[in-house]
Parts: sequence; C-alpha cells; structure tokens
Amino acid sequence: MSAQDTLCIAGKHYHSRLLVGTGKYADFEQTRAALDASGAEIVTVAIRRTNIGQHADQPSLLDHVPPSRFTLLPNTAGCYSADDAVRTLRLARELLDGHDLVKLEVLGDPHTLFPNMPATLEAARTLVADGFKVMVYCTDDPIQCRMLEDIGCVAVMPLASLIGSGMGILNPWNLRLIIEQSKVPVLVDAGVGTASDAAVAMELGCDGVLMNTAIAGAQNPILMASAMKKAVEAGREAFLAGRIPRKLYSGSPSSPTTGLIQS
Repeated sequence: MSAQDTLCIAGKHYHSRLLVGTGKYADFEQTRAALDASGAEIVTVAIRRTNIGQHADQPSLLDHVPPSRFTLLPNTAGCYSADDAVRTLRLARELLDGHDLVKLEVLGDPHTLFPNMPATLEAARTLVADGFKVMVYCTDDPIQCRMLEDIGCVAVMPLASLIGSGMGILNPWNLRLIIEQSKVPVLVDAGVGTASDAAVAMELGCDGVLMNTAIAGAQNPILMASAMKKAVEAGREAFLAGRIPRKLYSGSPSSPTTGLIQS
C-alpha cells in the first residue's frame, strides 16, 4: 500500500484501517498492549461501562490510552433507546472537552445485540443536528445504510454477524451492495472471529474493520491483535491488487507452450 492509501473519516486521515475496542481485557495494561500490537489509531470506548473521568476515585482508561496518542471513539454500547444513546454521547462530549466523533449503536435486545434500526435512525438525526460526527453500527441493509448516509453520518458500520459471535461475514453480497452505493466509509462492525474474517472484509472492499471480542477474547490477545493488523493490511493490498476472476477451470496453462523443444 502506498503512503497515500489512508482511511479518511470526517476529514481526518488514518494509516491504520483496523479499529479496536477497549472492553473485555484483563486490565488497562493489557488493553494498551493489545492496541499497540494492533497498530490501531482509532479506539472505541463504551461510555456506560468504562471510566474516562466519570468516577474520579477509580482508575481511568485515559491514563493508559491517552487522546494525545489515539483517536477515541465514544460509543453507546448498552443503550436500547434513542434518548439513552443521545444522552450518553452528550456526556462523552462533555467529558472529552468537546470531542464530536462518536460511534452510535442502539440495540434491539440484550440476547442478540442486533441493532434497533428505527431508534438508530432517530438518534442519528438528533446527533447530526447537534453537531456530532456520527459513525453508526447498523444492519447490513443497503437501504438503511443509504438512509443513514443521507442523514449525514460520516461512516456506516454494518454487522458481519452478531456482536461477539465470531461467525465472520455471513452475507458478503449485501456488503458489496453497500460498498458500491456508499460515498462515506464502510466498515465492518461485529462478528469478526479471526484474522481470515478481517482479510475477507477488506478483500470485499470495506474501508476498515472494527473489532473487540475477537482480540480481547482470544487466548493470547496481544498475538491476535498483531495477527489482525496483518490481516487487514493483506486484505487491503489484495483488494487494491485486484484478484483473478473465479472460473470452473482456467482453460489455459500458466506456462507458455510456444518455443518448446519438440520430440
């Protein structure tokens, strides 16, 4: 990849196309080690679950993951209504001194963690009108993604499969449709289980991949973070290189037949 092949979100350029969450690690020290191994520049923070200053008497993530080193992406994990999501991100903006790049997710139920799209659209309208730059977790429905883009979201983040499932990309055809129509970055969010899943997402043409459980839940999170970094880079290079078309058989040998010595 060239130095110019960067991920641009809301006018800012990033060299890494891997976005990583900060939850589910053993401690903040392991969180930082995994982030360093991943090469991620954008890291998500669940405002309802992680201390970034809400509790002055408790350890803060910001002591280990400083905004001077990483772009923090506050998210609304655990929110089940548009009002809760909006309230949570307004709190994040206050805690982070006016930070306006956020990740919106409004969940439909605690069992599947599938997005509630009507509530997501409602919250997105409010947040964009309130000056936020909204990246949004959503279904892999091309129509819903187009609606979110029309509202003014700066990136759409369709799920590959359910959050934490590790099932990988279940519907590559829908992802292709979303990628083809979108003028904003498309990032796979949720469902990645291992490095090959991340590579496939990038080979399809996604602009990036966001993950948390696939790294934090691995037997060796630091090593998995390193593997994911390489997979995203390899998948991006393969996409840019352009794969050969799929055919039942090639119909021609890979080596030339002209000029062979005849018996």
